Amino acid sequence: MVLYILLAILIFGLLIMIHEFGHYVAARIFRVEITEFAIGMGPKVLSKKSKKTGIRYSIRLLPFGGFVSMRGELDEGEEDKSGNPFAREAVPHEPETAKEPPKPGDEDYVINYGNALISRPGWQRLIVHAAGATMNILLAFVLTLVLTLIIRVGGTQIAEFSDPATDADGNEITSSAALKVNDTVLSVNGHKVRISDQLYYQIMREGYRGEPLDLLVKHENGEKEHLFVTFPTVNEQGVTLGAADFKVFAVKKTFGTVIGQTFWKSTYVVEMIWESLYDVVTGRYSISAVSGPVGTAGAITEAARSGGATLLYLTLIISMNLGIFNLLPIPPLDGGHLAYTVIEMISRRRLPGKVTGAIDAAGAIIFFGFLLFITVKDVLAFF
Repeated sequence: MVLYILLAILIFGLLIMIHEFGHYVAARIFRVEITEFAIGMGPKVLSKKSKKTGIRYSIRLLPFGGFVSMRGELDEGEEDKSGNPFAREAVPHEPETAKEPPKPGDEDYVINYGNALISRPGWQRLIVHAAGATMNILLAFVLTLVLTLIIRVGGTQIAEFSDPATDADGNEITSSAALKVNDTVLSVNGHKVRISDQLYYQIMREGYRGEPLDLLVKHENGEKEHLFVTFPTVNEQGVTLGAADFKVFAVKKTFGTVIGQTFWKSTYVVEMIWESLYDVVTGRYSISAVSGPVGTAGAITEAARSGGATLLYLTLIISMNLGIFNLLPIPPLDGGHLAYTVIEMISRRRLPGKVTGAIDAAGAIIFFGFLLFITVKDVLAFF
């Protein structure tokens, strides 16, 4: 158990390090001054400052989190009198028609922040803020490719059926009443399916009511037909899901099929994350279905016990989750900073530091309060 917990911490640490490394590399490319690169949160455990760059590299006590601290990440004041240590002097643009120096609040008024992040053009700041999530998403694609290479991959052509399930009245529920071996499923309730993961997921998501699903099927003779098929249902952690009661044929691995499987498996993971988030917000899934760091660590432990492929699959889902979730326009996530920058680029005015600071503070309170609630729920679930 101790080894599994250490493994979970290691995976979290690696995913966070890759995320922060994305910010770090983008900041170095655009010559933004970095003060600290930290893995983890809370008190420092190990810390060393580079004599060459002046960057402090730290490992902190809590393994859930990390950050790259850049000089002037937020414009905390538009004037020197604000007390902002990064503000130096007013440096006006020099438009040809200017009759007098611009004043604070004017479109052409700029604070000279040297190598601070806020001195960089909007497009560079967008790249720096998005780089961490991009690294997590790219890592998920790479892990998906590795997983595709080492496991059996399936298409959507039916190979065999499971034994029929029964409802509360003893009636048999089986998709074999409509589907036949060698039928290829092309879509489920209008959702195109190209690989087995997509097929099973759509049946799981769409079939939870136990009602017939509209399947577009291509028969062995090449003819296409819409069939209305009822699938069994299962209950997982208080959530009712549809259950595919058949297996599909494996796909022969070639360069083309491996790339295709990797692409469609990755898009399926993205789709699953977005729809799961939507289902939580709309109330289809209760808050008990949401996990924080502790619950995720427990899932990693179970996955590790199941084998390397299962652990790899869960790791790529967590990495994709980190990437997508961080791009949501919610302060203090990266997406919040992206939103600020986009607003500034459109309006051509920098948002007041007091406003963004207040929004970030409120967002942080809500975010960490929710995280604390989910963590307590996950811990209590162990008992």
